[in-house]
Order: sequence, then C-alpha cells, then structure tokens
Amino acid sequence: MSIATHEVRDDAVIDARIGVLLRSGMLSAGFVTCIGGVLLLFRDGNATADFHTVSGEPDRLRSLPLILLAAFGGDPLAIIQMGMILLIATPIARVVFSVIAFALQKDWLYLFISGVVLAVLIYSLAGHVR
Repeated sequence: MSIATHEVRDDAVIDARIGVLLRSGMLSAGFVTCIGGVLLLFRDGNATADFHTVSGEPDRLRSLPLILLAAFGGDPLAIIQMGMILLIATPIARVVFSVIAFALQKDWLYLFISGVVLAVLIYSLAGHVR
C-alpha cells in the first residue's frame, strides 16, 4: 500500500468519525430538547399564553452550572436549554476533534487553521458564558 493510499484511508476514517460525531450531537440535542418540550407540555400545557409582556430567561437558565442543576432536577425549561447547549457544542466538538486528528497526522497547516477556528469559537463564547 502506498503512502497516498494510506492517507486517503486515514482521511476517510476521520471523515466517518466526524460524521458520527455530528449525527450523534444533533440527535442527542434533538432528543433532549424534545424530552424537555414534552415535560413542559405536561406541566404547563393548559396555561394561557401572555404575549403582552416579554421577559428574558430566568437567572437559573443563564449559567451552565445552574442549567445543569435544574435540568438534572427535572426542570423542563432547563432541559430544553440543555438541548440547545448540546446543539451549540456539536460543531465545537467537531473542531476539537479536527484539531486532535490533524495533530496526530502531523498536518501542521490544517492544525493551525483548525486551531485558529477553535480559538475564535472559544473567544466568542467566553463573553457569553457565566
């Protein structure tokens, strides 16, 4: 087997694993969000909607540790919020996986590019996470 064939096979394996990672992340996010939605309907399904006042998220849904505590405590809104966090985390996990894969392959150009993308993602999220 030539070096080029070996590299193509490695790329195919990495692509397949990235595909599994993305599918798993999306399905997990959808499943968690649906569970939260069903629980919310059971809890508040008969409530009348009030569209006259708009309020933001409660404080318990604004920081990751509090969201996790509330979600594992069975709070439907926190479970939905957890699904959204999983949805956001999926492409970030893909970039992290790419950084690791390029480092193992010693592909310095793509490692650098993926590292810059990861740094930009982390920087952009740093201002929003409490």
